[in-house]
Amino acid sequence: MRPVNAGPEDLVETRMTVNGTPAVLTLPARITLADALRDHLGLTGTHIGCEHGVCGMCTVLLDGEAVRSCLMLAVQADEAEIVTVEGLGRPGELHPLQESFGRNHAVQCGFCTPGFLMSSYDLLAHSPSVPDEELPAALSGVICRCTGYRNILTAVREVRDSCPDGPPPPGNCAPPAPAPGEDSGAQDG
Repeated sequence: MRPVNAGPEDLVETRMTVNGTPAVLTLPARITLADALRDHLGLTGTHIGCEHGVCGMCTVLLDGEAVRSCLMLAVQADEAEIVTVEGLGRPGELHPLQESFGRNHAVQCGFCTPGFLMSSYDLLAHSPSVPDEELPAALSGVICRCTGYRNILTAVREVRDSCPDGPPPPGNCAPPAPAPGEDSGAQDG
């Protein structure tokens, strides 16, 4: 993260890669990463609940680490790699965590689901063999208002058991393929 020497209303150019796609945003320095993702990039899967970093709904991955995007300014993510819940799976090819959440009825109302998916991915990527007794505390940073914790824990445990080396990487984070007839940048030679 770069230090920002700008006033809250000063426009700052920020470059980041979001779900494998480069993005350049020129925003007031006061805009949070959550607001930049939602309002300026249309990635509304990043939910905003408390805006104090307590509920965990806004969790995204920044350079491979889970962060609360409501607590960060977008300009602090300059040159960072961001993965949102939209980058976890592909349309028609869900990530194993997404599949397990659906299969185990761990989505309830769905408001906490993006935060739980990203937090669960981070947990399993860094601690692929997290013991059962540590799962509740390890995932306690996201609040479920529907009390669906049992199903969420079951879903995460299922992925942990089926992916002992950690979950597969996010599936929707590759740069987009060139459109038909578009130059891919390859040189003939």
